[in-house]
Amino acid sequence: MSSSTPDLSSIAGALADAAAAQSMRHFRTPLDIITKADESPVTLADRAAETAMREILGARVPADGIFGEEHGPERLDAERIWVLDPIDGTRSFITGSPLWGTLIGVLQGGRVVFGMVDMPVLKERWVGQAGKGATRDGQPVRVSGCTEIAKARIVTTSPDIFSPADWTAFDRLSRQCAMRRFGGDCYGYAQLAGGTIDLVVETGLQPYDFLGPAGLIEAAGGVVTDWEGRPLGLNPDQRVIAAATPELHRQALAVLAA
Repeated sequence: MSSSTPDLSSIAGALADAAAAQSMRHFRTPLDIITKADESPVTLADRAAETAMREILGARVPADGIFGEEHGPERLDAERIWVLDPIDGTRSFITGSPLWGTLIGVLQGGRVVFGMVDMPVLKERWVGQAGKGATRDGQPVRVSGCTEIAKARIVTTSPDIFSPADWTAFDRLSRQCAMRRFGGDCYGYAQLAGGTIDLVVETGLQPYDFLGPAGLIEAAGGVVTDWEGRPLGLNPDQRVIAAATPELHRQALAVLAA
């Protein structure tokens, strides 16, 4: 494989392994917790994990850009950009819940072409690449065929993430679904890729929160956009909807906008 087209899955696997080596050392141990400007908690484990990931990218694809949660952007004018969240679900991590993960997305030419959701405690690695499909631990996965809101299973991380107006829209949509669940952080997106969840709707997300899951879900056959139906990119504070099918996506958008 030429240097211009590296093995994204191999590199992402190395990144996830390096992140897990740092984060798992600190999981369920006393932590020094810092509050960031956006009031979300960050731990020393977050920062050490992203540092380890960046060192690998610097060695293997030094011309690529990086957009990371903890250490900021580098070379965002590059053709290929790695989007990193070393510990997505920091509150889960801090409270000892296993439902946190490492998120890795790759943008090429402004388009998501690869996504990984790695769950170190669960020992599950979900990978999706454009044109190659999606897998969980090497086994193929695909979104469900759900096309009706009334039959859909919907999940979001917490009611606390929504503004009052956005909560009204989510509540209206979710009460029309067959089942709604709260919690799970990034794992809800993996469940959607695996066909056991049909809708994920969230707000106030940053690129490192959604681009890795978007790459996974799109490779598994799903649809991921903002609440206006537009493609996702490096814009901050996004309202995100992920759906198993185009039909379900269209219906859910209409209810959110009602």
